[in-house]
Amino acid sequence: MVETRALRTRPLDVLVHLKSPWTAVILLPLLVLAFDQPSFEPILRKAAGALLSTLPYIAFAVLLIASLKSAGAETSIARVFKGNQNRMIVMAAFFGGLAPFCSCEVIPFISALLALGAPLASVMAFWLSSPLIDPPTLLITAGALGWQYAVAKAVFAVSVGLLGGFSVKYLMQAGLFADPLKATPAMGCGCGPSPLSGKPVWQFWQEAPRRETFRSELLSNGLFLVKWLALAYVLEGMLVRYVPADLIAQLVGGSGLVPIIVAALVGMPAYLNAYVAPPMLAGLIEQGMSAGAAMAFMIAGGVSSIPAMAAVWSLVRHGVFVTYIGLGVLGAVLSGLVFQLAMG
Repeated sequence: MVETRALRTRPLDVLVHLKSPWTAVILLPLLVLAFDQPSFEPILRKAAGALLSTLPYIAFAVLLIASLKSAGAETSIARVFKGNQNRMIVMAAFFGGLAPFCSCEVIPFISALLALGAPLASVMAFWLSSPLIDPPTLLITAGALGWQYAVAKAVFAVSVGLLGGFSVKYLMQAGLFADPLKATPAMGCGCGPSPLSGKPVWQFWQEAPRRETFRSELLSNGLFLVKWLALAYVLEGMLVRYVPADLIAQLVGGSGLVPIIVAALVGMPAYLNAYVAPPMLAGLIEQGMSAGAAMAFMIAGGVSSIPAMAAVWSLVRHGVFVTYIGLGVLGAVLSGLVFQLAMG
């Protein structure tokens, strides 16, 4: 009977493994080889070259995030949400870009802050900036698009957080969002307990549990980044090869407002994650996408990524959720316009 049950579960196990990005990384080039053999070598060469050039950024990002996690650096961020509300909004927007959280881990963190009575305005500032940038995303963006895009995205992430925080503050002063929380907010998502207690231990290598955390984070984040970036660069190679440049130029090319708005609206439902987007955008820019449209796509996509939206939806009422999305789109369009002007 044990053998029978094992045999029955094997097909399910196979399906789970097939859902990995590695499946697409292997399958897509094989499909190109089967149906368009002349394109196989250029696509593979472009993808492999781009991935190799990004490896130093991946290595630094993985070491950084593993060190921050092992030290417990995220525990100090809770102090940002205390004191003068204007100062809290500014600090929350800045720390949102530095927080070493995955989108999932933001849920218990924000849930605990709201339960402890942290102002919604400062929480919104953190909420908007956090999914847009973090240390690994900054380095991956720099590797794929250059430091101009990476630094600009970090600046816009903080700016969107400030826009959201102060907007919500004034809306609350006008009488809105008096009761922003749902009746029974979710208190976790499987990522572990809320990181609101304790203090960082920067010499983490002196403690065995923290050394183990460093090792596990190093491996898990390294594999995560490599597999998603491998997929991203394969998709980039195929985009450059098969998507007509004039089509991209018609949709999101040029320097006007319309391409930026289109990119922001398309970026919301089309976005994958912060690691896949920059390499794909590199391919689209090569095909004629404007710099402002690319920035709008990245900002709107970060705000509307499924984990980020799930975090908001799970904790607050519908009015706050709609405001979050609206501020994200507005911030994306404004960011795209400013970046377009800055890039000339």
